[in-house]
Amino acid sequence: MGSKGVVLAVDDDPLNLELIEELLDEVGYEVHLAKDGTEALAWLEKNPTLPDVVLLDRMMPGLDGIEVLKQMKQSAQLDRIPVIFQTAKSSEDAVREGLEAGAFYYITKPFNEDALLAVVATACEEHRAYSNLLNEVRKTVSGLKLMQQGVFELRTLEQMVDLTGLLSTLCPHPESVVVGLYELLINAVEHGNLGITYREKSQLNLEGRWHEEVERRLNLPQFAERKVRIEYGRDTQHCYFIIQDEGNGFDWEQYLEFSPERAFDTHGRGIAMSKLMSFSKLTYMGNGNTVRAEIALDHEA
Repeated sequence: MGSKGVVLAVDDDPLNLELIEELLDEVGYEVHLAKDGTEALAWLEKNPTLPDVVLLDRMMPGLDGIEVLKQMKQSAQLDRIPVIFQTAKSSEDAVREGLEAGAFYYITKPFNEDALLAVVATACEEHRAYSNLLNEVRKTVSGLKLMQQGVFELRTLEQMVDLTGLLSTLCPHPESVVVGLYELLINAVEHGNLGITYREKSQLNLEGRWHEEVERRLNLPQFAERKVRIEYGRDTQHCYFIIQDEGNGFDWEQYLEFSPERAFDTHGRGIAMSKLMSFSKLTYMGNGNTVRAEIALDHEA
């Protein structure tokens, strides 16, 4: 597919739909439109594997955005499609309701064009990254699950992607584990080893320069030798990963849950996503540059 991504835009305001379609089409997205929640769900049921992101108006007559999102989360085919809420209702309670329903991205109405493009780009890139990783997971030999213990090291984003797919196959339900493992490893590279701050990443996403900056820092002398160490282990009750970077750590406690204060940022939800979607237990140690992620084996024990 030649487009930058496939977006389903849902809004009961025809003018807003027209503006969104024009803006996204101009920069290379394939855009599909729905005028209400019912039409959106009908289109999604017919095209469950097509969209990279759903840009969803929160307040609509009939099925509102929350109800559409809840129905998507109940579908095994639709629950992993990222949803961006468009909303003029930005109170903390309203935002928290959306986050709890599974809307990991927010933009305000009327929207800022640069902010909309940055959030759509982030959501599409993450969805495509997860989809590619899942494809790799499905190709990997199932015999790797016999592995009981191992230690791995990585430095670059390419190595991170390759190792995420491999390590996920060591766990039950690798299609769930791959999402959280990807987020933890990318945090270890960008924020840990390369020292990219939260504020810096926000600006880099807005400018579309995140990949460029990561590659630049990987080649700087002060970062060139830094590695992320991953220890894998397995017993009768669970399997686990211990991920350690060589950075200075961070204030991890504020990122364990979805935060209404950060809901409108282009990033900052990876740790909470990992805890919610991938791991039965997530424990940070020391200054935050080491994390232990556990997956219960349940009936596989």
